[in-house]
Amino acid sequence: GPKAHGEQLTLFKTSSSGIIGVDEVGRGCLSGPVVAAAVMLPQIEKKSFLAEELAELDDSKALNEKQRERLAEIVRAHCYFAIAEASPSEIDQINILQASLLAMRRAIDALLLQIESSPEQLLLLVDGNQKVKGLTLDQITVIQGDSHSASIAAASVIAKVYRDRLMFELSGEHPVYNWHTNKGYGSKAHRAALAEFGVTKWHRLSFRLFD
Repeated sequence: GPKAHGEQLTLFKTSSSGIIGVDEVGRGCLSGPVVAAAVMLPQIEKKSFLAEELAELDDSKALNEKQRERLAEIVRAHCYFAIAEASPSEIDQINILQASLLAMRRAIDALLLQIESSPEQLLLLVDGNQKVKGLTLDQITVIQGDSHSASIAAASVIAKVYRDRLMFELSGEHPVYNWHTNKGYGSKAHRAALAEFGVTKWHRLSFRLFD
């Protein structure tokens, strides 16, 4: 909640003119892409509309679907953001950690194209304990970043809302796997359908699909 903002706002007083948060969702899923988002929050005045609205921003897993969707709309309307994917076949080729970092890299690259600031004025906060390779930005890794940094939390929310919608749409094409409810995670119904109907092009073949 607001605690995350205090931290974010003090970070704005560092020499960096802007802070970018990056996070990914869908690492533990059996199907679908891994999705990353990068977000740069505007300078937020303490008592402003935006501060009030974003006060709910916390670990997106702690929010319900309605809260996430409302926050995602606000973030998209007021912030620079970019969303990117790494596909199931990329996950199978390079492994899920590397694919997550690749999706993050794609999101950051897409975001940087929108921003006027030069890279040395920016600070990147990365959820987790691995830096994103090949960037000239200063980076700080933040364990459980989505409950410590407002910009990582914002990235987490828009990535999750985007990915959930994608899995809902893919569920229309492959209804037996119940992706509209399990979002590609290994629920009982999803595993039962795998045993009965086998895999789709959306499944990650390098994962243990048949436990």
